[in-house]
Amino acid sequence: MELRLLAGQFLFLLTLCQVWRSSQTEQHGLNPDVLYPWRQARGGLAFAGLARVRRDWIIPPIRVLENSKMIPEKLVQIKSDKVSRGDVIYRLEGPGVNQDPKDHFEIDEKTGWIVSKTPLDREKYNSFTLKAFALSPSGERLESPTTIEIYVLDQNDNRPNFTQPQFVGSVPEFAPPGTSVMRVIAEDKDDPMTDNAALSYSILKQESIPPNKADKNVFGIREATGDIYTLEGMDREVIQAFNLTLQVADMSGMGLTSTGHAIINITDINNHGPKFLSDTYKFFAVENALTDVIGRVNATDGDDHGGRNWKVQYHISEGDPNSHFAITTDPINNQGILSVIKPLDYESSPEHELVLTASNLVPLEGMSLDSPTSTATVTVVVVNENEAPRFFEDPIIVKVPESIVPGTIIVQNIAHDPDNARLRFEISHDPERWLAINRDTGEVTAKRAFNIRSPNVKDNIYRAMIQVSDADINGMSIAGTLEISLIETNDHSPKLFPLSATMCSNRNNPCVLLSATDEDMPPHSIPFTFSTLIANWTIVQSNGTHAFLEQMVDTESGEFTVPVAVSDSGAPRLTSISHINVTVCPCDVDGECKAISAAIFGTRAGISFIALIVIMSCIALLFVLLLLAVAVGACKRHHIKKGGGLLVGESDDDIRDNVLNYDEQGGGEEDENVFNIDLLRNPSDIVPSPSPFSSPVSGWPRGRQPLRKDTPHNLPSPTYPRRPPADPTDIADFINDGLEAADNDPNVPPYDTALIYDYEGDGSLAGSLSTLASAGSDADQDYDYLNDWGPRFKKLANMYDPR
Repeated sequence: MELRLLAGQFLFLLTLCQVWRSSQTEQHGLNPDVLYPWRQARGGLAFAGLARVRRDWIIPPIRVLENSKMIPEKLVQIKSDKVSRGDVIYRLEGPGVNQDPKDHFEIDEKTGWIVSKTPLDREKYNSFTLKAFALSPSGERLESPTTIEIYVLDQNDNRPNFTQPQFVGSVPEFAPPGTSVMRVIAEDKDDPMTDNAALSYSILKQESIPPNKADKNVFGIREATGDIYTLEGMDREVIQAFNLTLQVADMSGMGLTSTGHAIINITDINNHGPKFLSDTYKFFAVENALTDVIGRVNATDGDDHGGRNWKVQYHISEGDPNSHFAITTDPINNQGILSVIKPLDYESSPEHELVLTASNLVPLEGMSLDSPTSTATVTVVVVNENEAPRFFEDPIIVKVPESIVPGTIIVQNIAHDPDNARLRFEISHDPERWLAINRDTGEVTAKRAFNIRSPNVKDNIYRAMIQVSDADINGMSIAGTLEISLIETNDHSPKLFPLSATMCSNRNNPCVLLSATDEDMPPHSIPFTFSTLIANWTIVQSNGTHAFLEQMVDTESGEFTVPVAVSDSGAPRLTSISHINVTVCPCDVDGECKAISAAIFGTRAGISFIALIVIMSCIALLFVLLLLAVAVGACKRHHIKKGGGLLVGESDDDIRDNVLNYDEQGGGEEDENVFNIDLLRNPSDIVPSPSPFSSPVSGWPRGRQPLRKDTPHNLPSPTYPRRPPADPTDIADFINDGLEAADNDPNVPPYDTALIYDYEGDGSLAGSLSTLASAGSDADQDYDYLNDWGPRFKKLANMYDPR
C-alpha cells in the first residue's frame, strides 16, 4: 500500500513533519527508531533521504494528546494496493478496540480512517498496539495485517502530593549548621520524563514549640531532594520542637502545588551536670539493725526530666571502709536513698562520716561548662541499743581424744558481751551428758570419757548446744554450737575367731583360716599381726585381717588347743591371746570328720594290730549290752502280763497297747483275736515318716508323730514350726502354729501336737471300750458308723453288733 499524495508537496511536508516529530520524540523520551522505522537504511546506515520500503503498508507511530477535547479525532488513514481490483473492507483489532479497554478507537471500513472515540488518560494507558486488516467483501484477507502503534502524550494534569500527611524527625540540641535532619518525599503521577513531574520543595512557615521562641529561620530544605537541614544550633531547654509547613510544586516549581507538615523535635544532650541541693546531711541509724532507708539526698540536673541524660547515680566515695552502707537512686525523683546493709556497732564507732558523689549515667558533653560530678557530706549517728552476747566463733570447733580424762578442760573463753554485761553460760543440748560448763566463766569440761561409736556421733563429730545469756539487762541470750571432733584412740584389743575349728588331715596343706576384728577404727585396727605361742604350730599371714594356722608336724587325728596372739596397729599396740580348739581328723567331701569305721577303712596308711583289737573289743561289748537290754525287757513284759493288776503308773507301756482283762466272761481266745490291737497302739511306738520337723543331720523328726491307718500316706503335710522361739513371749504363737499345722495334717490322727495323753481320754472318737462305762445295753446302740471308719473297724463293729 502507498500514500497517494502529490509527490512534491507531500515530500516537503513529510520532511518537515518528521523533523518536528523527531524533536518531540526526543523531548518525551520515545525511541525514534520505534516511531520511525523507515529512517534506517539497510546495513544500519542513517537515513539520508526517502528510500523505497518494500512493504504493502507504511504506517508511522501515531501520537495522541491525552485529555484531548477534539472527539472524535481522525488519527490516520490506511489504504490497500488492492483497491484497484475491487472493493476493500478495513478492520481494526486490539486493546482499545475489541479488547480491554474497549471502545477507545474505531476504523471506517470504507475509507480506512482510524478515529479516537474518547479522551485518553496517559496515567492509565500510555500506549496502544493495534492490528489493521484489508479484507475483500467475501471476507478474504487481501494483505498481511500491519501493526499500528498509538502513543498517548502527557499533560500536566496531576498535582504532586506528599507521601505522608506529617513527617516527624529530630535533631540534637546545639547541632552545628548544615546538620541533616530528615528527607520529605512527594509523588507526581505525570510522566516522570517530562517537566510535568519535575518537583521542587520549599518551606513556607517555621513555628517553634513553645511559640515565639525563634526569631529567624532555623531550618532549610533542598529544593530538588527535599532534604531538611539546620541553619543554626538550638537549645532544648528553650525550644523543644519546630512545626514546619512545606510546599511541593511540579514543572520545577512553576506548576501545580500542594502543602505538607513536618515536626522536628529537639533532642536533649548531656550538657548539664548534677548538683546537690545541700552540701551536708545528717541521719541516724540504730546499731545491729539492717535499715533500708536512713535518709535521702537530692541532686538536680538541668537536662530533660526523666531522660537518660537527667538520671543521676550516687556513690560513697569516702568514710565506709567496712561497707556498712549502700546508696541507690530513686528512678522517679532522682533522689539518693542511703541504707545500712551491714549492722553498725555503737561500741566500736558511734558516728560515721560519709562523702557522697553524684554523677550522670551518660558522660557529660565536652561543650558543657558544668562539672561532671558533685559531692556532699553525710554524718550518720549510731544509736546505742542493748545487744545480745556474741560467740567468738560459731560453731566452736575443738578436737578431743575419745578417751579423755574426766575433768579435762575442753574449751574456754567462748563468748563476750558488746555492752560488757555479766554473762551466764549453760549447756542446752548434750544428748550423751558428756559435758559440764562453768555458769560464770563458760569453761567447758568433760564429765566422762567419750565413745566414738555412740549413735549421737556423726562422722566422728559430737555436737552440743551452749546458751549464753545477758544476766544484767533484759536477759538477752544467744545459742551456739559446740562441735567436738573425736580422735580415735586404741582402747580395744583385737578379737580372734573362730575359737574352734576342724583341720582335715587327709587333704593337701591342712590349715585353719583365722580372722580378727577390732572395735577401734583405722589406724588403730588393721592390719593385724598373728603369731602362735607353742611349737609344732605356725601362722602364715594371708592379709591384714586373715591368717592360716598350720601344723609343722603332720598328725593323723586328735584335739589340740593352740594359743594364738593377735596384735593391732594402734599406738600403743594392743594384743590379745585366744586359745583355738583344733580337731585334726580325716574329713569327708563336706569337710566333716568321718565316722570311726570310715576313718579306719578310709585311711591310706592302715591301722596297727593293737588298735584293731581294741576296736573289735568295743564292738563286742556293745553287742553284749544290747542283748542284755533285750532280755531285761522281755522279763518285764512277762511279769506285767502275769500280774494283770499293776497300776498305770507302774507300767512303761502305754495302756492303749493292751486291752486289760477284768475277769469278765468273754469270747476266750477268739474274743482276744477278733479285734486288731494295733489300732490302739501308742503313737510313740510307730515308726515315723520324714516330715518338715526332721532333724537336719539324722533325718528323723524331733517329736515322733502318730501315723493314721485310715488315710493314704502320700498326701502333702503342712509345714511345722522349725524351732522354739528365743523370746519367751512368742511361745504362745509357737504353740498355736503347731496346733494349726497338726489340725491340717492329713497323715496323722487327730492328736494335739502340743501334748499326747498316754491314756484313753474323753475326746476319743471311738468312745469307751469298757462295758462298765456303757449307759445302756448293746442292743440300744447303733454301731453302723464304725463301717465308715475303714475296713479295720469292721471287725470291731461285728463284735458289738453281730447283726
